Amino acid sequence: MPKSLNKRQEIVLAFLEKNSAPVAVSVILSHIQASEGGISRMTVNRDLRELQNRKYIKKIGSGRGVEYTLTPEYGAIRPIDRETYFQIDLDKREIKNKFNFAVFSLFNSIFTQKELDRLEKINSNYQKNVRKLSPTALKREYERLTIELSWKSSKIEGNTYSLLETEHLLREHKEPKGHTREETAMILNHKTALDYIRISQKRFKKLDLRDIEDVHSLLVKDLGVAKNIRSRLVRIGGTVYQPLNNKFQIREAVEKTCDLANKQKNPFAKAIIAMLMIAYIQPFEDGNKRASRLIGNALLIAHGACPLSFRSIDELEYKKAVILFYEQNNYSYFKELFINQFEFAVNNYFG
Repeated sequence: MPKSLNKRQEIVLAFLEKNSAPVAVSVILSHIQASEGGISRMTVNRDLRELQNRKYIKKIGSGRGVEYTLTPEYGAIRPIDRETYFQIDLDKREIKNKFNFAVFSLFNSIFTQKELDRLEKINSNYQKNVRKLSPTALKREYERLTIELSWKSSKIEGNTYSLLETEHLLREHKEPKGHTREETAMILNHKTALDYIRISQKRFKKLDLRDIEDVHSLLVKDLGVAKNIRSRLVRIGGTVYQPLNNKFQIREAVEKTCDLANKQKNPFAKAIIAMLMIAYIQPFEDGNKRASRLIGNALLIAHGACPLSFRSIDELEYKKAVILFYEQNNYSYFKELFINQFEFAVNNYFG
């Protein structure tokens, strides 16, 4: 988890939020000293460097003329007190309740250099491990990850299969008692979609709308869900955010998401964009978050990165992270969960 901000840093951010124009260091220092007492300029400069490293603020000018202001992406990456936020009744939260067409501009700097270095180092270990595995061992590890992802991704959607029951179904092809036909189909569809993604991984080097539609079609087979871009309004549980309801705007938003993901230089940014934006756009009448998780994994696999099983993620925390993006266009918590799940995956598969 990222280190929490100290009180001085929180004061700086709150001060800059109230000032639309860039602010000089001397003014920031005076403001902090008025609140916190005798704080040195050196300490404040250290705080400002930390906020710069996190990409919350940017420096303008040089020498004695240096000023600071919030970055354009600050709203998307700023820390949010989740406990306080979700204590507010959903009808009383101040949110962006309609699709924000400016959302695509928020992904210019998803990861700090420190975060990216960490991800690339972890992924380097994954690539070394994979090279050491025999084809049989590699297949076995993919099967294990497929079982655990099929289970957890389905569980996030309310499926009541246990991990052992999922393993029994996918390995022994026997349906356990006490589950609906739809639950069984959801599990089986995850495996089918994951197998397709692995076999067709070169196809996901460059993402397009058809790729997303094909994966979604596999995920909703035999579930009574219409395929392809929806033509009617959908509602999302747990939030009053309302996605687009115009078929042509939905298609355009998905195509812009593909373009944005394709322009990213690292697989982690590609995956996060796909996972968040497919869920945000809700292009299908159902199965959107399932599709977002699998498309994100398809991008990771296609670009030589370890896929995520989400096995250790808390379903409620995952939903909170997605809702924060729906309502505030803020992906700081989702990014935190993504990094943790990526590290978990490398430490628990293909070793």
